Amino acid sequence: MLPNSTCHCFSAILFYLLLLIPYHGSGQDGQAQQLAQLSNAISNVPVYDAQRQHKIDSLKKTLVQVMPGDFSKQFDVYTLLYEEYRLFQYDSSYHYARKLGETALLLKDTGRIMYARIKLAFSLLSSGMYKEAYDSLAGIHTQWLPDSSKAEYYALLGRYYYDLGDFDNDQYHTPIYNVQGSRYMDSALALLPANTYQASYYRGLKELKAGNKERASEMLTQLLNDPSLTQHQVAVTTSTLSDLYIRNGETDKAIQLLATAVIADIQSSTKETSAAFNLASLLYKKGDVKNASLCINQAVADAEFYGARQRKVQVSTILPFIEAQKLSMVESQKRKLLFYAATVTLLLLLIIGLAVIVWQQVKKLKAAQKIITRAHVNELEINRQLAETNARLEDANKIKEKYIGYFFNFNAEFYDKIEKLKRSLEQKVADRKLDDVKTLIAKINLRKEKEELISNFDHAFLKLFPNFVTVFNSMFREEDQLLLKEGELLNTDLRIFALIRMGIHDSEKIAHILQYSVNTITTYKTKIKNKSIVPNEEFEKRVMEIKAV
Repeated sequence: MLPNSTCHCFSAILFYLLLLIPYHGSGQDGQAQQLAQLSNAISNVPVYDAQRQHKIDSLKKTLVQVMPGDFSKQFDVYTLLYEEYRLFQYDSSYHYARKLGETALLLKDTGRIMYARIKLAFSLLSSGMYKEAYDSLAGIHTQWLPDSSKAEYYALLGRYYYDLGDFDNDQYHTPIYNVQGSRYMDSALALLPANTYQASYYRGLKELKAGNKERASEMLTQLLNDPSLTQHQVAVTTSTLSDLYIRNGETDKAIQLLATAVIADIQSSTKETSAAFNLASLLYKKGDVKNASLCINQAVADAEFYGARQRKVQVSTILPFIEAQKLSMVESQKRKLLFYAATVTLLLLLIIGLAVIVWQQVKKLKAAQKIITRAHVNELEINRQLAETNARLEDANKIKEKYIGYFFNFNAEFYDKIEKLKRSLEQKVADRKLDDVKTLIAKINLRKEKEELISNFDHAFLKLFPNFVTVFNSMFREEDQLLLKEGELLNTDLRIFALIRMGIHDSEKIAHILQYSVNTITTYKTKIKNKSIVPNEEFEKRVMEIKAV
């Protein structure tokens, strides 16, 4: 028999393991769905970048076809190339801004020279080269510019001072820079048509920098309702609007806006952006290390690809903290995984031990039978030994029926626990992309384990009742007898009544062990009884009379 202490220990381990398996709800709110869309967009970054690169390659082919002395046509193609690179890659945008300046000098066109300097200043400002950007802006004379270029010039000066204020981020210099920036924005707004995106956005930005949060929120929210906005305009507007919610402490709303901005930046292949960094910062503070890591890595990739110096500095302030937290979580998951693996191993060892004990009981039963047949002692001694042996046989039969039934019932329950454990571990690992854990989980073959469990039962049962199939079939007409397929020891019909012979009469328990529904088991039993030449009410009694070895 299995010692009581072993049974208690095994039960305790099972109970403790179940307590450690966490419950995961299946609900997902809007924010989680949006972050899932963001993750999908990040995985498709190469696709969007390839689309922009295709446009650039096409323009470069056009440039090659321009006649060497056609400087006006060259200027136009350089402008298109600059626009493609403007938010995509600093080195190339700077290069084509310089080309614009050189070509304008060849054309001796002062207006185009000033225009080229505006483009050069934008590239320098976007890369974080504030001194060089200011020098380029200072060399621009607006009398040579049309109104549209003047508006662009004043708006760029406004952004220059706003960016300086954000860079300093203090209570002394930032307000001064914001006031200067707003003055230039006023000059730009005076030249821009009132119903354009630029005019609407600059008005909202100006209100934001002035601290008029409600007015700024109203204007930017209204702007977002315009269905004609480009992906880049959506990204800029939502990113700016998120700053209002951050200041108001509405983190969840800010996260949703920034996620929209990052997705739009990715889809428009924009690398000169701070949305991914800002989103990573909010997610990290909220404790969502997984998505924070995803966003900060995208921010690093964008800053490296574009060549934005100020973005690299921003990223360096939070990246080490996110990576450290991520490493800590990975170590924690590894420790949990090791514990689960050790516990599962222990359970498997206990099952093997239980099987060995059952087998030993069968061997003892056979040994007792040999003692009876070989005993050659006097009558009193024979009677005494026979009485003792019969007592042991009766006890052994009880043990045999009890523990073999328990053994297979336990295996069925253990199969359920392993299946639940597998799902839980698989979910945990999938969340953290631990490929080595997925490989470990993939090796778990529950179907094979179940098939081996049934096969072990068939072997064990037929060792105890080798004549079971023959005696069972004797209760049917020849045409209704159960025929086994090649390689089968028992089939489902025989297995049901084998469990009944083992003392398991409850259809619910039989269904649980064989992994069928209770209705299915009842149907099988009724079908077999109806075919038998033995009355239905006596059928199970006759099955119970089938002798063991």
